[in-house]
Amino acid sequence: MNKVALITGGSRGIGLGIAQRLAEAGFRLAINGTRPAADVADTIASLKKNAPDVIYCQGNIAIADDRDTIMAAVKSAYGKLNVLVNNAGVAPLVRKDVLETTEESFDRVLSINLKGPYFLCQSAANWMIEEKSLDSAFEGCIINVSSVSAIVASVNRGEYCISKAGVAMTTQLFAVRLGEYDIPVFEVQPGIISTDMTAAVKEKYDRLLDNGLTVQNRWGFPDDVGKAVAALAGGSFQFCTGQVIMVDGGLTIRRM
Repeated sequence: MNKVALITGGSRGIGLGIAQRLAEAGFRLAINGTRPAADVADTIASLKKNAPDVIYCQGNIAIADDRDTIMAAVKSAYGKLNVLVNNAGVAPLVRKDVLETTEESFDRVLSINLKGPYFLCQSAANWMIEEKSLDSAFEGCIINVSSVSAIVASVNRGEYCISKAGVAMTTQLFAVRLGEYDIPVFEVQPGIISTDMTAAVKEKYDRLLDNGLTVQNRWGFPDDVGKAVAALAGGSFQFCTGQVIMVDGGLTIRRM
């Protein structure tokens, strides 16, 4: 396979689970993160055991210049982009009730979780349209990793929920816009996934899981999300643009 995938936030957590699955599928990878390259060297080396090529693109997706630098690095290394996986995201530094949310926290979360993915979609979309015009056989897609928080309200982290709801609409907008080019756009909504982000609330979710929060009574893992993203990136769902894949163990199923 000669396909190229850019994964934001791909050096840890859900992003790494996605990267590992795409590496196994033979994708050439561009891994984005904010940490210095030296801090992720072992992770990149591990991915290289399966992927034909891996580069690391340091940058904060909330910053326009960094987004440009990331895309330029992909273009320099590979000359094309087949799959954009918008995965990078943050939780509020402090969980506060919606009656107490600060503008500082709101701006931080939405800049990283929504503004960054939106404009990366824009950059990737324009590049993929150009590639399609040069080669009608070109295959591309965009996969936005949001959260069940896009549709499930958590009043102690409202800014996070709003950011993920925005990602859901971003998916719909770009799916509609790119339909004429046969470039599908998908959304993956993970549920309770065991990562660094959820480590601080592990005891809370352990109790909720024990009380039947999900149909499948366990934590989700980054690999669960990785499998779903790899299936979409592989091209088997080409005629399913705009669709949402729930990776939540049945959390969002209505039950009586």
